[in-house]
Amino acid sequence: MGRTEISAAPGQDDVTDAVVGASRALMAIAVRSLSAAGEGMTLVQYRALVVLRYRGEQRIADLAEVLAVNSSTVTRMTERLDRKGLVRRVSDPADRRATRIAITAAGESIVESVTAKRRSEISRIVRKMPVASRIAVVEALETFTSAAGEAPEQSWTLGWTS
Repeated sequence: MGRTEISAAPGQDDVTDAVVGASRALMAIAVRSLSAAGEGMTLVQYRALVVLRYRGEQRIADLAEVLAVNSSTVTRMTERLDRKGLVRRVSDPADRRATRIAITAAGESIVESVTAKRRSEISRIVRKMPVASRIAVVEALETFTSAAGEAPEQSWTLGWTS
């Protein structure tokens, strides 16, 4: 994508273009995997469930910050998720005025089923890749994930909580 000489190191634009292309493919996979959650689940709602699953109970303001949305958006979203039985409101023992949001067992089940569907589809794609390319992809994506400040998938599955 933009490189005319194979031996030349890719420039920042080449890397950006490659990551944007990969992100489109991954977004398509994410959207398709949401079908495992049933009708009406949005990406932001799912992301909220993931945050609650792996970081634990959150104050509305903290969840809004992580999701990069307004607190009022999180309030409305959690009302919908609460009606679906996917989250529950919990009193904050440190501040009686504050409410914390916690994921329910049904919400955890959604996260697990969507993640399993996504992993299955990604695995199908990875099987099509030459083994030598897989090594480079793992190294590149781990480096990208670290630079983005995200926790690696293994940290989440091992109970990462911060």
